[in-house]
Formats: sequence, structure tokens, C-alpha cells
Amino acid sequence: MNECDTMLHQLCDRAGLSTRWVDAFGQPQQVEPSALKRVLGALGIDAGSEAAMRDAIEALRREDETLPPLLTGDAGSVLDVPGLQGSWTLTPEEDGETARGNGALRLPERPGYYRLEAGPISTRVAVAPERCFTLSDAMGAAPGGGRAWGLAQQLYALRRPGDGGVGDFAALRDFVVEAAGQGAASVSISPVHAQFSADPDRFSPYAPSSRIMLNVLHIAAGDPGDEAARLEALDLVDWPAVGRDRLQRLRRTFESGGDQDPLFAEWRAAEGDKLESHAVFEALHAQLWREEDLSWHWRDWPEDYRAPGNQAVRDFAATHAPEVSFHAWLQWRADRELAAAQSAARDAGMSIGLIADLAVGTDSGGSHCWSRQDESLVGLTVGAPPDLLQKNGQNWGITAFSGRGLRRNGFRAFIEMLSGAMRHAGGVRIDHAMGLNRLWVVPEGVSASAGAFLQLPEADLLRLLKLESVRNRAVVLGEDLGTVPEGFGERLERAGIDGMRVLWFEKAGNSFKPPASWTRQASAMTSTHDLPTVAGWWKGIDIAHRRALGGTEKEEAEALDQRAQEREQLWSAFLEAGAAQGAMPAVWDAIPVVDAAVSQVARADCELAVLPIEDVLGLEEQPNIPGTVDEHPNWRRRLHAPVGAVLADERAALRLRVVDQLRRP
Repeated sequence: MNECDTMLHQLCDRAGLSTRWVDAFGQPQQVEPSALKRVLGALGIDAGSEAAMRDAIEALRREDETLPPLLTGDAGSVLDVPGLQGSWTLTPEEDGETARGNGALRLPERPGYYRLEAGPISTRVAVAPERCFTLSDAMGAAPGGGRAWGLAQQLYALRRPGDGGVGDFAALRDFVVEAAGQGAASVSISPVHAQFSADPDRFSPYAPSSRIMLNVLHIAAGDPGDEAARLEALDLVDWPAVGRDRLQRLRRTFESGGDQDPLFAEWRAAEGDKLESHAVFEALHAQLWREEDLSWHWRDWPEDYRAPGNQAVRDFAATHAPEVSFHAWLQWRADRELAAAQSAARDAGMSIGLIADLAVGTDSGGSHCWSRQDESLVGLTVGAPPDLLQKNGQNWGITAFSGRGLRRNGFRAFIEMLSGAMRHAGGVRIDHAMGLNRLWVVPEGVSASAGAFLQLPEADLLRLLKLESVRNRAVVLGEDLGTVPEGFGERLERAGIDGMRVLWFEKAGNSFKPPASWTRQASAMTSTHDLPTVAGWWKGIDIAHRRALGGTEKEEAEALDQRAQEREQLWSAFLEAGAAQGAMPAVWDAIPVVDAAVSQVARADCELAVLPIEDVLGLEEQPNIPGTVDEHPNWRRRLHAPVGAVLADERAALRLRVVDQLRRP
């Protein structure tokens, strides 16, 4: 390695960019210098010369030694505070007495946010509890007691008379009551993050505009017309048409005095900047892109509009105040209706209620990045390195938080996101939980294989996650599927975060693991939204899809041979666990296999069992096929029965009775 490459690696180490990594095959990999320089450039770090790299290393060193606007620490521990000398005071932001001391700062046992003052030092301190609010806490049971179960439901798929073509919060409110009546403790829902009102063609719940705000197309709009009735009759959600119709009807309600409710004004004032910046973005996006035919992405707008603090943006907000108010009012309506759904779940007896889904990132052209630019990885997308399933890696086309940007801004955007996700839910599922430790980042416009791992401040993020979990009494589930960094699973477990144990992956060699051996601190499930349903897996529908999407005949033949072996292995596991009896069903006969799979997952020793509604109903198609956009109807399939009749299906009701019996202590 020459001197220039040595300095490049030193710069990467300081910036938290990994120069080496281990792939899914256990082989060490080295990131090419050219790829490292592209990523550094996207991070705003000049690596074009040795002199530039020396300056960058020194600048990053000074930043690391600067007292940030928020420090995190564990309750009862001694916190290292740069520059702290002499006497200090630590004042809780909520109720409580001010602590005083001299010298080393020992944090109080009571978790919460505090203000530290010590001479010229003034900063915020987040004191974290030992663990998150756990399932045992939620269930009110001692460790080893009853095991909960719940359902997973894609919100858009729900039906109710008058819904106008997409599942809404009113349907969700009724569905959680229906699920509670069967004994469910929770309902996990697809992300309800805000999308783009001006562009309803963008509807993937995992590529939102903002993870702080809500998707207003799930508001239960009144005054349905012929178009709403037409959309309601479809088997697939027509998102663009639903968006236009829904927003027109909501606008009529708003313009007829809907914004005059004093509770709206009170709520809007309390929400502050995070709401106003989103509302202004929505109005500005519609004006510049829809009305003036300028660029869709805010980075290509006229420079005066590229940052929320610019005078031109303030002037726009003032001259378009009614339009900005409309988008703020939509958020209020969505917030009220989501709160009503969680209240209905708890009133119906659910110990957890809704489990929100927190996407790993946002569309870089959305309001979250626009309003929190310094805290976002603008210019980088996130994904996954080459692995067993994707030989060229994955580029998810979204961006995420910058660890250094979060630190510079007191983790503002991260805390906003957590509190927003948890305030109307009894739990939250963190998509791609490994993103708390590191992200595979790729400069925009290049292949996913040309990326690198960027470290995040895991200790800070976990402390804040634990604190917000306890403050909001919300359990935390972490999607820990894929290549997990060494020791990361153990750290999640110590933090009280439950992992995910999916039937297809619970294997030891060529055998499926017995459910009694599945991890206790985890949620067991038959499948996920990105994987085949049980019926689809048994019939090989996922293999047929891969062939139709460009797979070769040889790959299909190999997959079919492997699936034939796996069917035998799975059925043997069912027989050994007592989840099934008799001879293995034929490939075309998936009903007894679905029954057995549901029973198998219910027998898992995990704290929570989660049954996707697709498997409760024995459906063949999965909600999403990763790597596709228009080739498959992702995020569009609706249930055929309306809420109230979904779980009344005879076969579904029988499956849930079995689950409820098996999960009881």
C-alpha cells in the first residue's frame, strides 16, 4: 500500500467508512480506493489529494473533540464530558430535582432528558434505561409467562364500505377490534409514513417522503362519489387515482371550514417546525413541479427554494398560507385517526395494540431530507452488499441518516422519528435493524457493488431508542435478517430489542429447527412482506415469478429441485413438532401445509408470534417482490372480504383458535 492509500484509509477510519468487509460467503473483501473516494466525496469530504486528506482528517478530529448539543449515557454511569471541570448542575427537562456535583458527572438512575450546565459548558444529556419497554412489561407477565401473538396486516389492503379504494385508518380501527376478539395482542401494520401528495405515483411504503409525518391517503374521507365507488371495486389499489380522488374530497372538507376546529390550531402549534416544514414542502413541491413544471427533486429547484430557512421559502409560505394550512390539517386528521385506532385496540383488550413499521430510509427528494439536510446522507443511497440472494448487491434507492450529522444536531431528526412512530402505537418494528450499526452506502448513479459500509453511532442510537421506548411504553422489534455484524444480535438482546425468526430461515444444516429451540427474545413468523407466503412457497409460485422476471431455465430447474427437498424437510419438522400429521401433501395441496405452518410458529418459544394475514387466509401471493417496480403489483393487493368478515372465514378462524390455544400459558 502506497502512502496515498495509507492516508486514504486513515481518513476512512476517521470518517467511519469501512475499507474492508466480510461477505455472505465468509470471504474478506477490500473496497477499491476509487469507490472510497466517491463515497467520501458524497459525504462532503475531499479526498482528491494528500493535502486535502490531511486537512480532512484534522477537521474530523476537531469535530470529534467538540462538545455536541446532546450526549447520551446509561443511567447510574459516569459520563465523560469533554472539557468538564469543577461544579455542575443537571436539571431534568420534566419533573424532578436538579442534581449538583463537582468533578466527574455521575448520571442519575432515573432515565430522561436533562440539561447539563458547568461554567461555559451547556448541553443536553439523554440518560438511557438498561432496556427498552419489553413484551413482558406490556403483557404484565413475569419472565417465562404467557406468550403473546398478533397479526401482520398491510394497511392499504383492508376493505370497508365507502373506503374509496384503499385501506384507511377507519378500517384499521375496526380491524384491530376484530383481531382482539380472536385473542390477538397486537396488529403489526405496514409503514404509514408520509408520501408525496403532488405525486401519488410514488407509493412504496418503504421509500417515503418523511418518516416523521403520516400518509394522508389513509385518512377516512367522506363524501364519496362515482369515482370512489369505482376504485373501491378494484382488486388492486390504483394509487394515482385514489390519491387524486381522496385529496379532492379532503380539500372540499377543509375549504368548508374543516380548519376552524380550535383543536387543530392547538395541535399545529405544539407540533412546531417539523410539521410546518413538511407542510411547506408539500405546497412548494406541488407548485414548482406540478404547476411550474420544474424539477421533481428539491436539489434541482431554484437555489432560493432548496433549504427551508431561506427567505424565498418563508415568503412562499406566507403568500400560500391556505395551502400550507391544508397540508398541516391533513396531518392533524391522519394523526387523530391513527390515535383512534390505537385507542380502539387497547380498549378492546390488546396488551400491545398497533406495532408501527419504521422504514430504514426515505426518498432523498422528500420533505424529510429537505428539512433535515445536515442530518441526511444527501447524495448517497443505501442498500446491501453482494450476498447469497443478490450477487450484484442491492440499491434500495433511498437515503438515511448521517451519523455525524445527527451528532452535530443533537440527534434531533432521529428522536423526532422515534417519538412520532411510537406515540400512537404499542410497539415499533425497525426495518433493517443493522442500520443502527452500519449502512451499505452507494454514491448515486453507481452500482450497488461499488459501495462501502458506513458506521453509525450505535451506542447513542441504542440509548435513545431505549429511552424513547420506555417514555412511550412501546416494545421494539428489530428486523435482524441478513448479514448481521458480529456481536450486534447480542447487543440488541441486551437492549431489550426482539429479533425476528422467520420459518424459512430457522434451519440447522438440512433440517428445520424445532420451534421449542427458537430464540426466546424474538418474534416468530411464518413469513414477511418480502418473502413468499406459505401457500406460495409450497406451490413454488415465487420460483415461477423469478423465472418470469428474467431467471434462466437452469436456475428455475435448480430451484425446483431444492424446493422439493425443502418440502420434505419442512413437513418432517411439522411432524416432529406435532404441528401436522400424516403423509406429506401434494404440491398443489397447500391448505394442510398452511395449517401446519401456522401451528408451528405458534409453538415457537419466542415471546411473540406474528401471523401475516396472507398466511392466516392461505393466500398465494406475497405483498412485495424485492427488486421489482412495475413488473409485479407490489403494495397494491387488497383483501377480498371487508373488515368484520376477514377473520370470520371458517379456515382462518380455526387457525387463529389453534394459535390462541397454543400461545396461552
